[in-house]
Amino acid sequence: LAVGWRSGTDAAWAPSPGGCELVQSIMDCTGRWLSSIPGNLRGDTEELFLDDNTIQVLGNASLLLYPHLWHLSLTRNRLELIEPGAFLSSQGLQVLSLTDNLLFTNYSLTAAALSALPALRTLDLAGNQLTEVMVSVLVLNLSSLESLSVARNIIMRLDSSTFTNLTELLELNLERNYIFEIDSAFEGLQRLQRLNIAYNYLPCLVGFGLTQLRVLNVSNNIIEWFLTLESDDLFELEVLDLSHNRLLFFPVLPRQSKLHSLLLQDNRMSFYQRLPNGTSLANVTVQFLIIEGNSTNITTVRLWDDLCHSNLSSLHLLDMSQNQVWGLPDNFLAQMPSLTHLKLNQNCMEAFHLSEEDPLAMLTELDLSQNQLVELGLKVGTGDVLPNLQLFNLSTNRLQALPPGIFTRTRKITTLDLSHNRVDLCPQPGEAKSPPCVDIRGVETLTHLSLAGCGLRGLGGRPFQGTSLMHLDLSDNRQALSGDLGWLQDLVLTLQVLFLRNTSLSSTAVDFSALNSLVRLDLSGNALAAFPSSLGTLRLRSLDLRDNCLPALPPDVARVPLGRSLRELYLSRNPYNCCTLGWWDALQRAEGLRVPDGREVTCSHGSRTLSPGALPEPVLQSCRWQTADLALLYLVLALPTCLTLLVAFVVVFLMLKEKLLKMVKTRCGVSSPY
Repeated sequence: LAVGWRSGTDAAWAPSPGGCELVQSIMDCTGRWLSSIPGNLRGDTEELFLDDNTIQVLGNASLLLYPHLWHLSLTRNRLELIEPGAFLSSQGLQVLSLTDNLLFTNYSLTAAALSALPALRTLDLAGNQLTEVMVSVLVLNLSSLESLSVARNIIMRLDSSTFTNLTELLELNLERNYIFEIDSAFEGLQRLQRLNIAYNYLPCLVGFGLTQLRVLNVSNNIIEWFLTLESDDLFELEVLDLSHNRLLFFPVLPRQSKLHSLLLQDNRMSFYQRLPNGTSLANVTVQFLIIEGNSTNITTVRLWDDLCHSNLSSLHLLDMSQNQVWGLPDNFLAQMPSLTHLKLNQNCMEAFHLSEEDPLAMLTELDLSQNQLVELGLKVGTGDVLPNLQLFNLSTNRLQALPPGIFTRTRKITTLDLSHNRVDLCPQPGEAKSPPCVDIRGVETLTHLSLAGCGLRGLGGRPFQGTSLMHLDLSDNRQALSGDLGWLQDLVLTLQVLFLRNTSLSSTAVDFSALNSLVRLDLSGNALAAFPSSLGTLRLRSLDLRDNCLPALPPDVARVPLGRSLRELYLSRNPYNCCTLGWWDALQRAEGLRVPDGREVTCSHGSRTLSPGALPEPVLQSCRWQTADLALLYLVLALPTCLTLLVAFVVVFLMLKEKLLKMVKTRCGVSSPY
């Protein structure tokens, strides 16, 4: 079906007058520098896209020839006016996009034109410099609207008169305005399900009572308080986004709701039921002074009671990262039996305790990274504590060990991040036990392990026995590779990704040849002075050799199994010799190989640093002399000297021939016969 549809549409594409393109009943005139709607398009056009043009006025006769139009887009034009009769021939228009225009200039006349659209369902007025008064006029008679966007305008205040008569509205987008006050603006929107007020200036939300709302996004405001009306009514709310605000307390949520996602990231929130010094504030109340017109109300709230009375049994995702949480209230997590994702990273927690009282039976992801954890407590019992946990992030804390047997209670864990803690791996049974350590032996489900920056020293024994690790990160452990790689023997069949960045690796004798399943290897930031020969037999797809001391790569690097399998190779920040770049030329010719940092690769010639792809001719000539055959060079240099000496000898001999003969005769004393 997909192939048939594609071939049909390709055949339907055809050029149209004005440079537009037509596919079936869709006319695309985007970016054609049109100043008006073309009058010579097909009359059965149903969708018309006029984005990125220069249209300023939509006249009364602009759409007369297109009575079947149901979708019209005029995004990013210079539209200032829509004349009152412009849509009289387009009564079936359902979707209208007027984003990023100048409708504020003649909004009252444009409003008259919009009121002639009885079937309009979706209207986008974003980016038109509209105030709240202009918006109320523009949408006054659009009772059929189901989706409205007035984002990126200059709305500052909303009240009951702003969205009058929008009784069918399901979705409203108000993001990126300047809204600082809302006064009963949504009370008449009885069918509203999705409301977006992100990126505004709301200081608080008190008395929230939109029971029919399913999704509320009020992120990126300056909200300090979120209080729901005291009611036993069932709220349809499923997603609440309060991230990037200034919340001081956990929000007071509806007592009955369908909430499954609660986003509280990047606030100033903490829990004050018990202070760090042990002082209890469980019975402390907070009073709110609410002034409405001439009436003043004082509302007294016991935050912990309201917190406990909120029904969070349907909650799946709770994100409280980047707050000031140092501890959780008693039985806080016990209220969330359906929780699957819990994010508490970037807080101030020094301890986190797991017990069967907070079973978190459905939890698959737990992120406690970037806290100050020195203790991860586990209350030992008969049942499993985290039976479905798959991802456990404990990076950047102050942990030295994990509770013994913790992974016997997490039977599905696949990813464990212990990076930037001061932990060590436990040795195999029978060896001398070291100080507190982490034992992952026998965790068959574990596939991803990060131990970067843990201060590991001289790994030995068989710390990965019984595991099936595919991804191992040992970066930033300068003493981890003090011996050979024998401790990886249990991973030779499964390990695919190995990071050994910044581990002080200098010996080329380290043997990688046994790691036949490896597809990605990071050796950057080390002190390798020569290319490890054992890499040649591997079939890696990605290799990182940056920041080493390599003067060259093997000349045959592109022909060995490694060169044929590589698809990504990082080489920059090495002191390559400009006169031994045969390997570089071979890599450039290798098919399918990419060097992402190729422009950063340099070589040295004397005191000069050059790009290997553009060596000057004098450097090339100098390199030819340096790389020439020395025996031949010596012969060439010695031959002129020998010839010169031979010629000199002959000349001397010829000049002194007679004298030499007489001298010989005289000394011998024998007369010559005549």
